[in-house]
Amino acid sequence: MKKQITTLMLMGFLVLTVHTPAMSQGMPVYDNTNFISLAKSLIESAKQTTQLLKTVEFLKTQKENIEKVNNVVRQLKAVRELTRNNQILFETVRDDLRNILNSPYIKPEEIARISDSFNTIMENSLEDLDFIDKILTSDYFKMSDAERAQVLRERELQSKEMVAEITLKTKRYNDIISFREMQDKINNRTINY
Repeated sequence: MKKQITTLMLMGFLVLTVHTPAMSQGMPVYDNTNFISLAKSLIESAKQTTQLLKTVEFLKTQKENIEKVNNVVRQLKAVRELTRNNQILFETVRDDLRNILNSPYIKPEEIARISDSFNTIMENSLEDLDFIDKILTSDYFKMSDAERAQVLRERELQSKEMVAEITLKTKRYNDIISFREMQDKINNRTINY
């Protein structure tokens, strides 16, 4: 009987251990070397992150400096183009207008109208130069460099339009002179019969 009780107990113990889920055994174990290496890698990552943040701030500052220089370069290009366009205007008015007004094929009543149309363009050009001088020499309306470059670019486009307009007027008046000269030659030709 003792043998049967021992067998039953052993079988009960086996049934209990086989059917119950596995459980952990007590306190967790930490490996100190892994913990130290993890801490060292975290410290190194923090140093690298700090260095990256400094690099990002430096690059941001450099980007702003490049934008400032780029805006100044744009301003210089716009001013150079404006100067060139105004020089073209002055030369056109000085040379071509003199030729047009001295032509015998321009009627006296047309001289005032032609002069006024060219003078209007020249006055606009001079006003633009004065405005540009104000923009460049003072802190005009507290403008940033980008805004100043934009205004100069707009004025540059206007000066190109003025050059195109004065070129068109010069061509039109030269065409009128050519037409009248041809008409005069036709009307005053000698007929040889």
